[in-house]
Amino acid sequence: MPDRPLAVITGASSGIGATFARKLAARGYDLLLIARREDRLRSLAAELADTYHVAGQTMVADLTLDSGIDAVAQRIRTSANLGLLVNNAGFGAHGYFVESDIRRQEEMHRLHVLATLRLMHAALENLVPRGVGGIINVASVAGFSQAPGSVSYNATKTWMNSFTEGIAIELAAKGSPVKVQALCPGFTLSEFHDVLHVDRSAIPSSLWMTADFVVNDSLRGFDEGRLFVIPGWRYKLIVAGMKLLPGALLRWAAVKGTQRFRKRKT
Repeated sequence: MPDRPLAVITGASSGIGATFARKLAARGYDLLLIARREDRLRSLAAELADTYHVAGQTMVADLTLDSGIDAVAQRIRTSANLGLLVNNAGFGAHGYFVESDIRRQEEMHRLHVLATLRLMHAALENLVPRGVGGIINVASVAGFSQAPGSVSYNATKTWMNSFTEGIAIELAAKGSPVKVQALCPGFTLSEFHDVLHVDRSAIPSSLWMTADFVVNDSLRGFDEGRLFVIPGWRYKLIVAGMKLLPGALLRWAAVKGTQRFRKRKT
């Protein structure tokens, strides 16, 4: 149906991105699913088209490259029924910055920062004149702190939180009804941590959430117009506590916590 809104989801082949696709298809959105793994995208699109009778398009793109960003931005800018952009594509990396592969660090900044910036601009050029829809940026609770071994990840998610807030302020100043959200999940059961070879047993089970829980909270918050969505009461308390503590104390805790963790592993 031509009057159905279109949801564009990056990093849609698994985890939180695939869950957004399923939840939005159930809400009646047509879909444009974007990732690098074409086989997974096609399988998911076919599943959702069959289950929910929505149009499921796929687009293979590497958003660490200018060519990939340009192609996706053009699709977003020219989609007449664009209703929602979910900037979900992202990855993490372990290890001290000085010991890391600088090319991998650059890719992370390009994906989390430059791709987010350019796709948001394309989406807002489309949505603001029509006064509809919005953008969900999948950030992280890591965006409220820093930690040895993941400084680029935390810094880029901090940027994402701040930039989303700034855009929300601009939209309000313009009197635009377009909504933006920074979704800030904690540990989520998905391939994200599998790729990093995270030992899940080293993290309390109470801190793990399902992608279903995270996405349900995000969409409920989007409906309510909430700018920051932090799924789970434990993480809400953690973030509230971090905001109250002095920066020097947070930095000391980050150093000591990392040192204790490294000693347990050796």
